[in-house]
Amino acid sequence: MTASTQDGYEFKPEERPTFPGSPAAPTHPWGRRLGYAAVAVLVGVASTLGNALVNVNLASLAGALGVYIDQASWLPALYVAFNAGANLMLVKARIQFGIPAVTGGLLVAYLLAGLLQFVHPGFAAAVVIRAVSGMTAAGLTTMTVYNLLQVFPGRLRPLALVIGIGLTQLGTPLARLVPVEMLALGEWQGLHLMEIGIALAVLAAITALPLPPSQRGPAFQPLDFVVIGLMLPCLVLVCGVLGQGRLLWWVDTPWLGGALAAAIPLFALAWLIERHRARPLMQVRWLTTLDMARFAAAALLVRVSLAEQTYGAVGLLTAGGLINDQLRMLFALVLLAMVGGTLTAAATLSEKRLPFQVMVASLLIAAGAWLDSDATSLVRPPQLYISQMLIAFGTTLFIGPALVLGFLRMVAKGPDHLVTFMVLFSITQNVGGLAGSALLGSLQVASTHGHLQTLSEHLVAADPLVAQRLQAGGGAVAGTILDPVLRAAQGGGLLGQTMAREATVLAFNDVFRFVAGLALMTALYVGYLVLFNHLHRRRGP
Repeated sequence: MTASTQDGYEFKPEERPTFPGSPAAPTHPWGRRLGYAAVAVLVGVASTLGNALVNVNLASLAGALGVYIDQASWLPALYVAFNAGANLMLVKARIQFGIPAVTGGLLVAYLLAGLLQFVHPGFAAAVVIRAVSGMTAAGLTTMTVYNLLQVFPGRLRPLALVIGIGLTQLGTPLARLVPVEMLALGEWQGLHLMEIGIALAVLAAITALPLPPSQRGPAFQPLDFVVIGLMLPCLVLVCGVLGQGRLLWWVDTPWLGGALAAAIPLFALAWLIERHRARPLMQVRWLTTLDMARFAAAALLVRVSLAEQTYGAVGLLTAGGLINDQLRMLFALVLLAMVGGTLTAAATLSEKRLPFQVMVASLLIAAGAWLDSDATSLVRPPQLYISQMLIAFGTTLFIGPALVLGFLRMVAKGPDHLVTFMVLFSITQNVGGLAGSALLGSLQVASTHGHLQTLSEHLVAADPLVAQRLQAGGGAVAGTILDPVLRAAQGGGLLGQTMAREATVLAFNDVFRFVAGLALMTALYVGYLVLFNHLHRRRGP
């Protein structure tokens, strides 16, 4: 399709699509702009809400599916793998088939996958839903930005990137606000109905208010499908290892090493193919430049730090016996902080300030994690309000400017680098988030064992305080256990449980300190890059 509509309207040069496959951006009346803004909010939230509902209720969902928690952890891993891999094909698919066909096809596939759970319920159907959900989320994230491009005039279009990517972060706090009872209706059919409803709502919205046309033409080459066929199983294997490693433990499960060993040749072969192609799908030479390596490192480090909220704080409160319903006020405040971070990032956006926004976001994450590092077993959500709001604010303050920063690098290279940038950003954010949970989870498990051993060394039966705790524990069950030997054993068991709980809390404090240090180092690294580039520019003339 050329740069004109079916009714003969010719787009002005500034209104034409920025890249092949992206929509044109003509001047719209305010009513239509508000409509596109409403669609963007719906699509942005819907892109991650379905998967977030699964993630925050994974332990309960595992029981309903009849699988162990390590098996259920394949569900978020598959979502991340297919989400990252989908960007390999979606950019060119939109060029060749058009935005409506690609987005509509993904939503219909998501809808049919949700219906599969009613026709053939079980773990296999759940696996299919999560894989399709990952691909659909990748498409809807881009659709969020495309709709916002219709809202802002030319010079303000970078705001579409910042606000669009910020909207996709709201799925997790919103999922924490949904009552579990509503999702668990009919053996978790409520969850599947909600996912079907999300797909239908988005499909209705984008049909009622379609985007302007885009430029279309042949895009795929035969070797593209070979590269996709190599990268997708590679991502599945890597994400599976990251999801399973801390649960099955890295050195105790041989197949984890086998999976990584299988992923390496798949990645190496895809890399070699792309490096020697005249028109590669991914610009691997660009990925190995120092500039992009720095960008990927900073984005990955901050994303790993952000796992403090999804794994650390929630894990600490869960270890204290709290359930999802008791965390609603905390995540309502987190939601407000994320909205505030997105608006702040948009209001202060400029090319010169982008690195400083990333620095401030890293410092806010470091401050929030440090505030959590003196937690006790008596900590409850109100004690985490400030720290988690700082981290949530830093999340959306970081991710939008990081996207714009990388996007500007890509624009300078040309439209053939778009697929590469989308894949890189998706991997640093999605696979990086999974890696962050794996890293923090492994650190927490190892630290718990260390603290438990240290605490055990101080438990001596001759110690009057230990004897008093054992006697108090036995006295607590004296009304139900008459045998003094069993009563003493029960008292020892209760003391052991208390010791394990305290060791767990101390381990989470170690995790929080690690995150604070990592975020602080990220801020210092970005500051070093800013100073280095400034001095380099001054020496240039």
